[in-house]
Amino acid sequence: MAKLYFRYSAMNAGKSTALLQVAHNYEEHGRKVWIFTSALDDRYGAGAVTSRLGPQREAFTFDAALDFYERLAAAEGLSCVLVDEAQFLTPDQVRQLHRAAHLLGVPVIAYGIRSDFRGDPFPGAAFLLTLADSLEEIKTICACGKKAAMNVRIDDEGRRITEGEQIAIEGSTRYIQQCPRCFYLHRVPPLFDLT
Repeated sequence: MAKLYFRYSAMNAGKSTALLQVAHNYEEHGRKVWIFTSALDDRYGAGAVTSRLGPQREAFTFDAALDFYERLAAAEGLSCVLVDEAQFLTPDQVRQLHRAAHLLGVPVIAYGIRSDFRGDPFPGAAFLLTLADSLEEIKTICACGKKAAMNVRIDDEGRRITEGEQIAIEGSTRYIQQCPRCFYLHRVPPLFDLT
């Protein structure tokens, strides 16, 4: 039985790398995979899923107007749907993906973060946490060595930013992952390499 999976983590945990590996595994066996990524995230080019380790692949983009159920219902021979930057899904799109998994029989694996730089949930992530049939945390560590679960926005000098729009991807906007303790103590590692 197909399911909706949500694989989440803090920033820099290897979500895109994991997604690319899953796509490779399906395609190695001749299976058809569709990959989607948010149109909001064009850090590596529009319609590209890119791992910080280097691998990159083209993907369909989604914005708030895309009806996933309608799009997937028209597909033929589809074995799996992979969604990168899933926190940018709308609540309706999460329902569409959940419905597609159960009514069309196509597994959907969504990768994303749960919360923004203030610790507030992204609407798409909140609905994924509610509707996903399977939840899996991809773990990474804070600079202090503890498990990271929070995301912090920093400026060019490595100072923490605590105000602003929920979504900021463009330009020199940077994020680091932190454990809850460092997040609440407003610690930013002094030796963090910003290059």
